Parts: sequence; structure tokens; C-alpha cells
Amino acid sequence: MIERAERAEHRFLTSGIELAVLPTPGRSVVMTGIRLFAGYAHEGSEYLGVAHVLAQAITKGTAKHDGPALNDAFDEIGAAHAAAAGRETIAFSCLCLPEFLERAFDLHAELIRTPSFPQSACEVAVDLARQALAALNDDPHELAKKYLQRQAYGEPLGRHACGESATLERIGREQIVDHWSRHLAGRRMQVAVAGPVDPAMVADLLERDFDGFAGGEIGNGDSTREAGDEPTAAATDRPSFSVTFSPGRTHYPKDLEQQQIAICFPGAAATDEDQAVERVVVGVLSGGMSSRLWTAVRERQGLVYWVGCWCDRPRTAGMMHLGASTTPQRVEETYATLLREIGRLAEDITEREIERAITGIVTSVQTHGDLTRAKAVRVADDLFYYGRPVPLEQKLAKIRAVTVSDVQQYLKAHPRDRLSVVTLGPRGLNDE
Repeated sequence: MIERAERAEHRFLTSGIELAVLPTPGRSVVMTGIRLFAGYAHEGSEYLGVAHVLAQAITKGTAKHDGPALNDAFDEIGAAHAAAAGRETIAFSCLCLPEFLERAFDLHAELIRTPSFPQSACEVAVDLARQALAALNDDPHELAKKYLQRQAYGEPLGRHACGESATLERIGREQIVDHWSRHLAGRRMQVAVAGPVDPAMVADLLERDFDGFAGGEIGNGDSTREAGDEPTAAATDRPSFSVTFSPGRTHYPKDLEQQQIAICFPGAAATDEDQAVERVVVGVLSGGMSSRLWTAVRERQGLVYWVGCWCDRPRTAGMMHLGASTTPQRVEETYATLLREIGRLAEDITEREIERAITGIVTSVQTHGDLTRAKAVRVADDLFYYGRPVPLEQKLAKIRAVTVSDVQQYLKAHPRDRLSVVTLGPRGLNDE
């Protein structure tokens, strides 16, 4: 069973790296996750999108290997690897066999510390970001999310990963290198590992590969870090950003057959006491075909093509989101129904609904969540949000303890009197 007492070992390395290792004896693969606090919230406002571009270009060559040779090196050990820029971090993931973990770390240290950023690769990465941004026009759901986050979250957390067309035009190799040199360093790095490995061995490998890593010089060197005692959390450089929630309603006209509605309001941060309650609320509202939104909004009234509820959590805040796609003629009715369904939870939610939501959450953890990949992601999230690994059974115990009264208190603590709303399509709401 997944709820056996698994414990991740947590430490800080001399390079400033924060490391958590979850030993999983008997597993056949190792998953590693490296996160650096260098995501798009850290970008200069004139060069929005540079973190995304960097994540694409950094794998295209190093001081030792060109792009194809680097790919060959990963392929030789059968490693599945990826790099991606997120809101607050740039992440590198790798899945490999335990016997190839050392080589996988070597290759990641090489591409993080000594990227060559070939001019042609930088140009291609910018062009691909430009295409991805343009493709949003053909994805109304994602476009509405972009508009809503920009409106509700503000700067810098409301940015889109690909920036804006005007800022992408300003990005070249110089800006990519500058972002890399400013933000990629051991003191900004968190590493999570899950698999049949020895934590001390993992720490030794990282100490060797990232010794003295405090930044870098393209191609052949790294600025050195002064020798000293093992750093603590206070010695790291992992800035956080606050969300200043902005309520309001905005309509974006667009010739669509399906009208998009996107709503959000302040929810629970990952470290809040009612975070587990919020997960259950989401499960009741949108946790399957028997959930409230699905049955009330789609099955009974036939209002929507799609409806959903989810939570989004920057490092120090949380937002609850509601979304739906409907016909332009029924946008007002759909909007009112979404708010009514979440509002009436406090009045008529049942223990049975809560038990069903809890079962769904626990079942998900015991299936998908038991994969080695998911375990590593969970530990990485713990470092990001809590600054330490949190035992899984402790999290599940909080979820299992949620009651009707807890849900009612959550809804009281997170009122829907200040909403940020975006509509995308032929019609806006009547009072806009």
C-alpha cells in the first residue's frame, strides 16, 4: 500500500542545493527533478518569455557536446528527460535506470552549468515561442485562462509563459545568457529524487557535479562560491512573490461557437490549514461524472460543453477557478448557475458527497500517485511549498478528516463577493 511509512531525507549541500531523496526499494527506475528559481516571474518586464526560451535553448549544446551529441548521450542511458519553464521555476526532469543515475546527473550538471546557447538554437527557440503564443488564438480555453490570470494575479505572477509578441521580438542570445547567469545557481536549486537509491550517494554525486556552482560563464567556467560551512535555508536565494488579487469583469470579443467563461477568487495557499478542505471542495464540485458541476450544469440543464473547477497555487497563495464553455445565448444563465452551485455547498452538502470526494482523492494517490515519477514530483512540490518533505500519510490524514462543518467554514472564509471574471466569445455578461 502507498501509505506505508515512506520518509524522504532532506539536507542542504555546500553548493546551496536543497536536496530531498525518497528511497523506494524494489522500484526499477529513478526519477529526478531539478528546479531552479528562474521562472517567468523572475523575468525583466521588457523580455517576457525569456525563461521559456531559455528552457528550450539550454538543451541544444554545452561546452562538451553539441545538441545532437547531448541527445545521444541521454539516449545511450535510456533516459527520458525534459526541461520546462514555469511560473516561478525552471524544471529539469529525468527518468532512468538506477545504474545510470550518476551519468544522468553528470549530463544535467553539464547543460545547467556550461550551456553554449548556439545562436541558431536561440533564434529557433524564440520563433517556437512566437508560434505557441499565436496558437492560443485557436485554443479558446487556454486563451481565456491567459486573460484571467493576467487580470486576477497581476504582476509578475499573472504573466504567460511565452510572454507577449512585443517582448519576444526583443529577445536574443544576449538576453537568454543574461537570464541564465543571473538566476541559475546552486543557491536557487532544489532537487528531488525518488527510486531505489541511497540518499548519501545521491548527495555525494550532486556535491561533486555542482561543486562551487554559484553562477556561470558560457562554455567553460563557473564563478566559484566561497568555501564555508554547509548552508542553511537562510543562506539560499529563493524569492517569493505575492498575489495582489484584482477583482473585475472583462469581455474579450471573439467569433466563436462556444462561449468561454473563466472565474476565480482567492483560495487556500498550500501551507494554509484549510488547503485539504479545498481539495475536497474541488472534488465535490468537479471530481467526476457524479460531481455537482457536471450533474447540475451539464446533465440536468444541458448548459455547457465543458465545465470544471480547480485550484491553482503559486508558492505563497492560492486561487480557486471555475470554467465553462457554453453557447453565447446561455452565457448569463451558465454564469449564474456556476456561482449558485458553489454557493449552495454550505447549505446542502452531505457527508456522502464528502466521502465520495475523499475516496476519489485517495484512490488517485494510490494509483497514479504511486508511480515513481509522481513520488518525485510530490517531494519536489513539498520543497517548493513547505521547505521540507511532508509525509504522505500526514497529508491523507488531513483529507480524510474533512467534515461538512469544515467545508462550511471554508466557504465562509473564502467568500465569492470579489470575483475576477473573463468571458471570451461573441457575448459578454449583461452588466458589462
